[in-house]
Amino acid sequence: LNYPQTGRYKDQGLQQRLGAFLAVDEINKAGGVMGRQLELVIRNTRGEPAQGAENTAELIDREGVQMVFGGVSSAVAIASGKAARDRNRIYFGTLTYSNATTGAEGHSYMFREPYNAWMTAKALSQYLTTNHAEDDYFYITADYTWGWSVEESVRKFSGTEDTDRHQGVKTPFPRALITDFREALKQAEASNAKVLMMVLFGDDMLRALNVAYEMGLTKKMQIVVPNLTLG
Repeated sequence: LNYPQTGRYKDQGLQQRLGAFLAVDEINKAGGVMGRQLELVIRNTRGEPAQGAENTAELIDREGVQMVFGGVSSAVAIASGKAARDRNRIYFGTLTYSNATTGAEGHSYMFREPYNAWMTAKALSQYLTTNHAEDDYFYITADYTWGWSVEESVRKFSGTEDTDRHQGVKTPFPRALITDFREALKQAEASNAKVLMMVLFGDDMLRALNVAYEMGLTKKMQIVVPNLTLG
């Protein structure tokens, strides 16, 4: 299991770890796989693509694992999947929403469990086009592959591809500061948009939402979070 024990997505990582232990325990009690018991070996990606790829290489080269899984950050899943592919092993992305994971960056060794950004946007657009078809939007987006995918897909399905009218700003990933979110939210407020699309995840999403609440934006704008997670 290649997951974030630390970093901005650590809460989602913990849920992956708990689920993995439950699955291994259940499978082993049922006799294992082809009569062999499973052993779970874990590594901490810290939410960083280079670390995820390094972990994957180590798990295969040194630990001899037959399959690697994990994710949370799509950038981590993509980098880790390529490291697995180079070693003729399967990588199973357990939390990766970017279109690129099994699209532009996809290959025959990469599998995914969750839906992608395109599916998210298509489902969400039914609400957006019904309730906010004439409104101006402002996008605050995490600056990496998942954020890019979601913003691009939501813009397409909501008819907000005109970036002059429906403006936006990118926030750093994986080390955005509260000041980054505050500055982005100030720009959102100044835009006079009616819909604030917050393409953020994990702790980043929580921090930004808290700042938006403190600024009173929840009373001025409809805030939409395409991928709302527990944690």
